[in-house]
Amino acid sequence: MKNFTLTILVVFVFSILFSVTSFAQSQPAESDNLFYVVIGAFANPRNAVEFTDKAVKNGFDAKYHLVAQRKLHYVYIVETSEREKAVAQAVNLQNGPLYSDTWVYLGLLGDNPTRVKIESSDLPIETTTQPAGSQPVAESEKPADGSKSFVFKLRSLDTGNEVSGDVDIFDADIIKGRKLVSYRGNDVVNVKPVNKSGNIIVVCDIFGYRKVQLPVNFNEPKVDDAVTVEDGNVVVTFDLVRLKKGDKVVMYNVYFFNHAAIMRPESRYEVNALLDYLSEKPTSKIKIHGHANGNDFGKIITMGNSNDHYSLSSENTTGKGSATKLSEERARVIQSYLVKEGIDINRMELKAWGGKMAIYEEDHAMAHANVRVEIEILEE
Repeated sequence: MKNFTLTILVVFVFSILFSVTSFAQSQPAESDNLFYVVIGAFANPRNAVEFTDKAVKNGFDAKYHLVAQRKLHYVYIVETSEREKAVAQAVNLQNGPLYSDTWVYLGLLGDNPTRVKIESSDLPIETTTQPAGSQPVAESEKPADGSKSFVFKLRSLDTGNEVSGDVDIFDADIIKGRKLVSYRGNDVVNVKPVNKSGNIIVVCDIFGYRKVQLPVNFNEPKVDDAVTVEDGNVVVTFDLVRLKKGDKVVMYNVYFFNHAAIMRPESRYEVNALLDYLSEKPTSKIKIHGHANGNDFGKIITMGNSNDHYSLSSENTTGKGSATKLSEERARVIQSYLVKEGIDINRMELKAWGGKMAIYEEDHAMAHANVRVEIEILEE
């Protein structure tokens, strides 16, 4: 009987060890030597999700990840330790109809990735491009989709430093036209034509800075203070000005859990942009305006004993209150996070509106836009 019991025990222990070993082997090993084939980059996480979903529908195994240092969400379709595989896939997509703006990064996407230079030797002979400074590309060798290489330089007028973010392209021939496409700033990107005239509006709307829009003719870019041509690339420069006293802006990318004064994780990017503004402008003061959809009385979840501003937990407190109270608590949780990060609470005021300043009717299809936070600059 003892021998039988001992045998069972040995088998049980061996099974556990085998399971643990198998589980460990099934996990992807984190490495600084991973290559990512990236097909898009977005400041707005919602855009990254939509772009990822569309890529999946197109048959790609697409995923997205926040690159904290650049404050952008990268959508990628290949993750591999083989440089040749990544480059080959990128080149293939660059020459295709869907993702001609593909590039390769080396390193952990969540850390500090390095852009991989694709050498001429990596390209198929028939698609090798001429180096900068060479003779113009023959008409027959130009991209079939009519795209051109652009660089949208985003820089702070106050500091001269590069600013991370995207630009949006609008068709200038359409009055009140909708945004057509977004491109990442500060990198070479392939921009496709949107109309026959070539007239487009390039808009840069990065939180913490005043919105800027520039008219550009895609067909024949006119060289001026904002538009130049460098190494065959059309360079459009945005000198971004920090928000000024009296400005009021919506935090479009701050989202809350239902009935909660707790932010969703994707809100971190824009709240940190506000933190950067307050850190860069140490004498500035703001008012945080909270808004809700409607004026109903209902459940309100607050942080309670939790120290996490971006996730729900068992330490949260559930109570009841008005829509005005909920909008106040949502403004307060942003204030709380900023105080935690070193901003003096005396530099921030709160204003709760509830549903009094709704953008849409309570039952409108776009009523979700009523749930928002606005930042007003009181002092610079």
